[in-house]
Amino acid sequence: MAGPKPKPDKAEKPERGKPDLATLVGLGLAFGGIVGGMMLEGGHLNELLQPIAALIVFGGTLGAVMVTTPMDVLKRAVKAVMTAFMEKKQAPNAIIEEVIGYATKARKNGIVSLEQDADRIQDPFLRKALNLAVDGTDLQEIRKMMELEMSLEEHRTESVAKVFESAGGYSPTIGIIGAVLGLIQVMKNLANIDEVGRGIATAFVATIYGVGAANTLFLPVGNKLRARGQAGLQMKELMLEGVSGIVEGLNPKLIRTKLEAYVHRDPPAKKKEKAETAKGRAAAPTPAPAKG
Repeated sequence: MAGPKPKPDKAEKPERGKPDLATLVGLGLAFGGIVGGMMLEGGHLNELLQPIAALIVFGGTLGAVMVTTPMDVLKRAVKAVMTAFMEKKQAPNAIIEEVIGYATKARKNGIVSLEQDADRIQDPFLRKALNLAVDGTDLQEIRKMMELEMSLEEHRTESVAKVFESAGGYSPTIGIIGAVLGLIQVMKNLANIDEVGRGIATAFVATIYGVGAANTLFLPVGNKLRARGQAGLQMKELMLEGVSGIVEGLNPKLIRTKLEAYVHRDPPAKKKEKAETAKGRAAAPTPAPAKG
């Protein structure tokens, strides 16, 4: 009779991301600046709310992207949209400390002693690399396998980013098509000059939708996804260098020195300025309480 199943380790639960303020605030500023500028010029918000123009631009753009992009890549792109709005940071300092802990244990007790630790690692890339090292895989083979995985991950990220870049390229042109379609309808009512002016204004809303969506949504999201992918690859490079140092039997201090190159640090002048500011604040006298 099988015993009770072990409870999952809390450390293995996926880390929840938090809202990316840069993306959210950036979108707010972009749309707020456009709409606010229009209203300052005497326009009204309802002038931009044209469902038919939105249908033409976003429907046409989606259709063009579907023609261009394989379906599996399109599905990944839809799932990746939230990556631009949710931020899940990987602190390099925490990864370095984790790797140094494994390196110290391996130097004392041998790399085989990391077998149980490797199975409990949360990050799949680091877990796979360290398991290969524990199994006695040659260092060159470990590098080839993990670098191949990094290359494929970079290719997947790039293909997803190009989906949004394609949308950013198509939407302005689709917006012009929508404007031309609106002008065709306007030409049918040349006898009524008031309707002609109103129709022309409505027709150009499609152009605003196309150009605005491309430059405030599609292209920025594509670039954000590419930047997130590059940051993730950099963390994987850090992990691979750490595992390589463990396999080579390097001193943990030397491994730390190598890995700290991946950590962004303030230049010496800025560090000195911060230290002097903190020192000045500490030395400032505390004001005496006012007497009643």
